Amino acid sequence: MDARKKSERIEDFVFPGWDPKNERVIFLGPHDDDVLLGAGYLLLYCLQEGAEVYVAILCDGSAGYSRLEDKDKIVDIRRVETVNAYSRVGVKKENIIRFDYPDFCLIDYLSLKLPTGRYASTHDVVQKFRKIKPTRLIVPNEYREHMDHKAASWIGSFTGPQVGDSVLADLGEPFRIRSYLMYSVWGDFSPEDALIKGRAVNLRGNLVLVVSPDVEEMIANALREFKSQTKIIEGLVEKRRERLINGRYLEVYMRYDPRPEMDLSPYKDAILEIDKGV
Repeated sequence: MDARKKSERIEDFVFPGWDPKNERVIFLGPHDDDVLLGAGYLLLYCLQEGAEVYVAILCDGSAGYSRLEDKDKIVDIRRVETVNAYSRVGVKKENIIRFDYPDFCLIDYLSLKLPTGRYASTHDVVQKFRKIKPTRLIVPNEYREHMDHKAASWIGSFTGPQVGDSVLADLGEPFRIRSYLMYSVWGDFSPEDALIKGRAVNLRGNLVLVVSPDVEEMIANALREFKSQTKIIEGLVEKRRERLINGRYLEVYMRYDPRPEMDLSPYKDAILEIDKGV
């Protein structure tokens, strides 16, 4: 649903030209629970529509232990919990992609190759995404949530377009991602003005999905599969009650173009006005 208008057709505002039988949607998550927390409703919709849905998780969960005795086994624990959580909502196990960069270090992997010679996120993401050929990419909020969230957002926004560029030919045939959305895990979007129908408005997000309570309960139950994070998850589930309005729950997104072309028309108009006065 748009911030100003309501639509029964998701393609009107969310995915232009939506053709579910031919859609491959990647939800990019910094950590394993972030996609459910921020984009769970849209994830369920895409699955319900019959689109091929992927969850790409960039970090390995190594900092996700709440008890000292879990430190050396938390990565394996979170792997199992991740499969359990996303299976609950219908994501195929083979469609859960893990890049396994260490927690709190993702920003160090924002490159093609590290000084050590190891390939980093640009190489890995371009190669994987060209194999999948995603039509849509959903990325996390980059504004003041978490350093891994910011890095993940940049990976989506800067590396996503390069999936379709004629570069790095050895990593697969280029494939252009048709549209992008940004979701909020828990924080607000950047204070830059949003654009709705080409008009600036004082909204940070510019797209809202509204769902019934049973959909929210499905997401909450999936999140509870992260049993190693029970205290944190229960707190987050409780906070999600703030989404409730008039008996329904909302989820906010920001439509954006990761590589906008420059509009030269205002500059041309200014030059024409100057030339008239000469």
